[in-house]
Amino acid sequence: MTTNALTSKSSTSGRAGDKIFSGAALAAGVLILITLFAVAVFLLIQALPTFFADPAEISGGNGFFAYIWPIVIGTVIAAAIALVVATPIGIGVALFISHFAPRKVAGPLGYLIDLLAAIPSVIYGAWGYMVLAPALVPGFEWLSKNLGFIPLFEGPASQTGKTMLTAGIVLAVMVLPIITSLSREIFLQTPKLHEEAALALGATRWEMITTAVIPFARPGIISAVMLGLGRALGETMAVALVLSTGNLIPSLIKTGNQTIAAEIALNFPEAFGLRLSELIAAGLVLFLITLIVNMIARAIIARHKEFSGAN
Repeated sequence: MTTNALTSKSSTSGRAGDKIFSGAALAAGVLILITLFAVAVFLLIQALPTFFADPAEISGGNGFFAYIWPIVIGTVIAAAIALVVATPIGIGVALFISHFAPRKVAGPLGYLIDLLAAIPSVIYGAWGYMVLAPALVPGFEWLSKNLGFIPLFEGPASQTGKTMLTAGIVLAVMVLPIITSLSREIFLQTPKLHEEAALALGATRWEMITTAVIPFARPGIISAVMLGLGRALGETMAVALVLSTGNLIPSLIKTGNQTIAAEIALNFPEAFGLRLSELIAAGLVLFLITLIVNMIARAIIARHKEFSGAN
């Protein structure tokens, strides 16, 4: 067989492989869209009785909006606490692993961080309920005594420690490996030429990180944080175990507040009729919140994608 024949055969098989891969990728993308659309339609159809029901028949007796609004606020508060705690720690750990730690330390530490993501949420919830919550009670009492004039720390502090602040800290531990792992990989992809150029101009290592690494990694960091936010918004078992639910209150150290995911998890097994439709409607609201958060994240990333190691 001649060289030209071999080349032609290889080219033909290569084009066939490209077509197969392109078709498989397209099918996977379409399947994801169909699945999301099916989930949205299911939630909407099952939630319709709630929207047309008499407000007096909805839990609380004041309509669906009055029912869902407090737990939406609780969901946002818990996720916000998680991000405020986890984001700086995650980025700091990622920078330490990628640019400061010796190789013998960076490898095992990176594996350890990755393993944290594999721990089931119920384990985090049990740890928060049995270990973290009692340990935080003295801190809550101190906050109530010294910073009680701030509504967020208004007392009396919970004696069980099962508060929104505890739930937020547990969520922060759960999203920490997501933010750390993704940020670390982005930091390692920073072009070496950018780093070496900054050092050659006399920058310190920290100045090199702030001028070369962070700007390059900004879109990736935002993606990591938004992915962590999605995990925090939808977490169920950990919050259900750690949080003593109650009415919406501004204090983070008192018993009270609730999240959508925990509300569904705690009440779904025994729900039926209109109550079941209420919980599915709450799930629809959470679905929309997650969708909006992802859209905002994509818009933010698009504003910063111009900076790239390729250009």
